[in-house]
Amino acid sequence: EQKVIIEEIKMVEDTPEDFLSEIFTQAFYPNHALGLPIEGTRKTVKTFNHETTRNFYTKMFQPRNIVIACAGNIEHAPIVELAEKFFDSSNSAFSLQPSPLEAKPKTAAPILIKPKKNLEQAHLIIATPWISAIDERRYAASLLIGILGDGNSSRLWQTIREKRGLAYSVGASATSFQDCGVFSIYAGCSPEKVAEVVDLSITELKKIKQKGVSVEELNLMKEQTAASVLLGLEDSSVRAANLAQMEITHGRQISVEEILAKIEAVSLENVQTIALEFFQTEQIALAALGNLNGLKIKRERLEI
Repeated sequence: EQKVIIEEIKMVEDTPEDFLSEIFTQAFYPNHALGLPIEGTRKTVKTFNHETTRNFYTKMFQPRNIVIACAGNIEHAPIVELAEKFFDSSNSAFSLQPSPLEAKPKTAAPILIKPKKNLEQAHLIIATPWISAIDERRYAASLLIGILGDGNSSRLWQTIREKRGLAYSVGASATSFQDCGVFSIYAGCSPEKVAEVVDLSITELKKIKQKGVSVEELNLMKEQTAASVLLGLEDSSVRAANLAQMEITHGRQISVEEILAKIEAVSLENVQTIALEFFQTEQIALAALGNLNGLKIKRERLEI
């Protein structure tokens, strides 16, 4: 298995999007576990032995550390009976003690230009700190992300791909944890177009920060988001995954009705408030990978 993981590390290094994401994350979360590569390094993987792996398994895979979520044509009582039979914590040989939480990570705002001459495309990330997964403003933040860069009606897609043909892949997304998050824009484009894509992306962030979004944009994204929530109810695996995630993150089940109501309640002001708080020049991070021919991007270029 060590050999397999080392091959996975090589695969990441040979996949530009994954490699860029990894080096960016390390720089964005310095001196914190969130910045460490998921698959480890060649050095750390080679140090793992049977005892190390077994101890980790024994510590982490314990009944009180497991959430069981089921969805589909099932009855609740039999599932509970099976769970109690096979996951009864009194049968556990090890009682998991909660680990002290790490301090909230302090993010950096690096500007990384990583040359890699054998790539036809350049790959770009523009990012900023974001709200946590338990922040009540997460619904407004999700709609803002959608308006900016989720789908072919989004601002980034229309501005960078449809109107100018600068990139095939461009969009925005966010990853949120219980105490922090990161918002990011990704684009893949010709190396000579990186600076232009950066400028256009920053301009879109600036527009939303200064002028907000339109009623039409917000209503369309509300409709699309609500439709996505309802569509997910038709897939049992999606429902089960959502149930487990809610339990882990929020400690409770959030009903579809509550989610839809929270989405509908988001106002134009809510969206712009998120932009004003998080789209700050000094917080903007950037990473680019490719045959960049001495490209240099200064902080002034990222001014919002």
